[in-house]
Amino acid sequence: MADRFRLTMAQLNPTVGDIAGNAAKARAAWDRGRAAGADMVMLPEMFITGYQPQDLVMKPAFVRRAVEAVEALAAECADGPILGIGGPMPETTKLHNTYFILKDGRVHATTRKYFLPNFNVFDEVRVFSRGDMQGPWDAGPLRIGTPVCEDAWYPDVCEAMAESGAELLLVPNGSPYFRDKREVRMNQMVARVTECDLPLVYLNTVGGQDDQVFDGGSFVLNRHGALVVQLPHFEEVMAEVDFTRTEDGWQAEPGPMAHVPDSLEEDYNAVVLGLRDYTAKTGFEKVLLGLSGGVDSAVVAAIAVDALGPGNVRCVMLPSEYTSDASLVDAEAAAKALGVRYDTVPIGAVRDAVTDTLAPLFEGLPQDLTEENIQSRTRGLLLMAQSNKFGEMLLTTGNKSEVAVGYATIYGDMAGGYNPIKDLYKTRVFDLCRWRNANHRPWMMGPAGAVVPEAIIDKPPSAELRADQKDSDSLPDYPVLDGILQMLVDDEASVGDCVAAGYDRDDVKKVEHLIYISEYKRFQSAPGPRLSRRAFWLDRRYPIVNRWRDEG
Repeated sequence: MADRFRLTMAQLNPTVGDIAGNAAKARAAWDRGRAAGADMVMLPEMFITGYQPQDLVMKPAFVRRAVEAVEALAAECADGPILGIGGPMPETTKLHNTYFILKDGRVHATTRKYFLPNFNVFDEVRVFSRGDMQGPWDAGPLRIGTPVCEDAWYPDVCEAMAESGAELLLVPNGSPYFRDKREVRMNQMVARVTECDLPLVYLNTVGGQDDQVFDGGSFVLNRHGALVVQLPHFEEVMAEVDFTRTEDGWQAEPGPMAHVPDSLEEDYNAVVLGLRDYTAKTGFEKVLLGLSGGVDSAVVAAIAVDALGPGNVRCVMLPSEYTSDASLVDAEAAAKALGVRYDTVPIGAVRDAVTDTLAPLFEGLPQDLTEENIQSRTRGLLLMAQSNKFGEMLLTTGNKSEVAVGYATIYGDMAGGYNPIKDLYKTRVFDLCRWRNANHRPWMMGPAGAVVPEAIIDKPPSAELRADQKDSDSLPDYPVLDGILQMLVDDEASVGDCVAAGYDRDDVKKVEHLIYISEYKRFQSAPGPRLSRRAFWLDRRYPIVNRWRDEG
């Protein structure tokens, strides 16, 4: 019996619904593994369909095409290494999230996912049926267990596989990013290794899909939780891992150990990859955005350049009489630092035309938020017109603090196809600006250095929709606001909890009120990359009509 087993880990980026394209990627990975002398090539969970396919798997034609693609791969990949690939599998009236083992021209084994996640962004119970608890399958020189993603987050499935003869655990995953998730994953997998006394391969998918970003970061653990292979985060990569039989069982030989990013780098890489994939997978090559001279639009411009390159990003200044000279100077400086095209489209004439048209209806009424919103909606109109004319996706630039309290104009500055900073509180935006100015990585397509001018970072935030306006006129200072939002939104804390933490009750009640009355805006807002455990949309599903208020 052979005492060596070579595994090719294929940390790749599928596209949801592109069954033919995903199958081609799988075949290319298998070719690479065969050339490298691999005994098996391993792909992530639900790779043939992309993940998450959501209700696509409720279409029989879609599932049928996915099954046909897996069967075709089995036939094409008969003469060479085993191929492991995830996909849907219909079985009588049920549908399973399944991991297929393709060997000798056929489906050699299948593992149906047992634990179906039904929390946060997941609702697999809605579309899949739970499989039975299964044992390992025969890989020739050893027996392998393949617990699918969530099945490795609890002891049951892995222990059942180990008790029925598994000598190695291969865990295919579609595990989306949230901040500092690597430590959570690592702790769980170390626990499985310790409980089962087996080496474990954690293979995660990579790439952006709607609001979710899959960060890769695959790894291999030997017994006792020893980390021996670490693949990069947020990039496609393939690597071979050799396992050898020892007196104590199989163990992995040390392999590549990639750089592990810190929290700020993770967030920035996630927003860059999320935007890059969202544009590419929806068919856009170029983007535009309104560059106001403020920190939010400046960091979105930097993200866009790092994702797509300076030649594919266009920034537009849309000044009014309330736009300060400093904003004009700062916006132009940001565009110059990034090397992007910079256009100026004044809004005064259009705004005046709208105001004059409405004047007979508004006669005798004082100016208020209405007139401020006309400015914002004029900008949205002009930017969307350019998006339509030039085929550039419009990026919107509201941070999580603004999205939370509705400090944005629907059909105005909320107009756009994608929002890279939707899940970044304002204070985190400042942190990322400083991090990006001080750091450059090979995956960034933009220049090194201070791409967000210090003058933008240092000045007080303002929407500049009226004279001498500052955000702090109507909102608590951002460190206070973000602290309250962290408790109310991310931690689901009560008003009393916030007051006990030292926040002013009036501030807390005001913020709570703004959160609830702004739900309708979030319901209509552009998608953006999920960075936290409580991003707006699938993580936090609240009714639009809602009279609940915490009186505690």
